[in-house]
Amino acid sequence: MTDIDIPESLIALERTAWAEQQAGALTVETAAAVQQAYTEHAAATGQSRYKVEQAVKKIVRHPEQDDA
Repeated sequence: MTDIDIPESLIALERTAWAEQQAGALTVETAAAVQQAYTEHAAATGQSRYKVEQAVKKIVRHPEQDDA
């Protein structure tokens, strides 16, 4: 997934959402903000929103598998 352009701000948002989810405290606001950021970034860069989300979640949730 090294061909996916991912800004650090998007990774930070997903880290926040993942931490909240792990704590059982994910808010609608956080979830919506992350999804909106995925959508906006994908549209701005011409990438698949699904692939952007998949790549970010891999970085955040499975850093040992990151091949970037």
